Amino acid sequence: MPQTVRAVVVDPAAAGRLAIRPVELRDADRDEVQVKVTAISLNRGETRRAVQQAEPGWRPGWDFAGVVERAAADGSGPGAGTRVVGILPSGAWAERVNCRSHAVAALPDGVSDAQAATLPVAGLTALHALRQGGLLLGRKVLIDGASGGVGHLACQLAQTAGALVWGHVRSEARRAQVAAWTGGRVVVGVDLAAAQADGPYWLIVDSLGGPALAAALGMLAANGTCVTLGISDAATASVQSRDFFGTGGARLYGLTLFHELMSVERGGIGLALLAREIAARRLTPQIAVEAGWNEVGAIAQRLIERDFAGKAVLHIG
Repeated sequence: MPQTVRAVVVDPAAAGRLAIRPVELRDADRDEVQVKVTAISLNRGETRRAVQQAEPGWRPGWDFAGVVERAAADGSGPGAGTRVVGILPSGAWAERVNCRSHAVAALPDGVSDAQAATLPVAGLTALHALRQGGLLLGRKVLIDGASGGVGHLACQLAQTAGALVWGHVRSEARRAQVAAWTGGRVVVGVDLAAAQADGPYWLIVDSLGGPALAAALGMLAANGTCVTLGISDAATASVQSRDFFGTGGARLYGLTLFHELMSVERGGIGLALLAREIAARRLTPQIAVEAGWNEVGAIAQRLIERDFAGKAVLHIG
């Protein structure tokens, strides 16, 4: 029988347009686990949609960590009592969720719920972006927005893969933080063109769009790749075509995470890898804000206003 649980929903009358309300949780399908959620994290895309665009009653939420209360009826996935991290297309900001068993991964000891909750969208996006560069050992990699949710994880993963990593930030105040993830290679500048002197790059990961994307396409090495995955700066870019095609073999790849998870690799595989990297202390999520989920409206607004770098994690209680 369906259960009544509490979840975050869009409510125009609530502070920040987000409120915790009773909702119905349907019975799980045969290939779904039921998870008691302990922590969630916020991503700018889903948060902006919830606060600025979504219809009343819509339930946001991609990232969650928690404990399996009921294993999948078909025997797939982790058993009851297993701590897990998982990803949903929406509705993850709730006390309990049903999730396909292929979209969750068991958590190793030593990985906290808060750390795990940062991984689904930001971590998987970083992982899939870096994979577009193939073997990164000894290759030059440039990551813009390096102190952000995707950027800081991408820097660390690329460094672990043996890449020569440059992180781009706009503020001198972020230099020391990013330097710890890139072996000291940090570019500080108003736009990405400041990284030109250290190029060309085998792989550029761009989450800013606009002028940053335009600059990136002119800084690729022969046969290099630019992965574009966001438009946090601007939705359009004016490209110098010859700078791009004249390089020879350069490639632009548009990354949408849920497409990757459907066509390239199921989410649980990447989540298990990322969790192991945390357990091995080769990956450290930067949690800038940690609070109870009753503060979701205020934290969401701060995220949209870029009041902090790194991830925001809310605990369910």
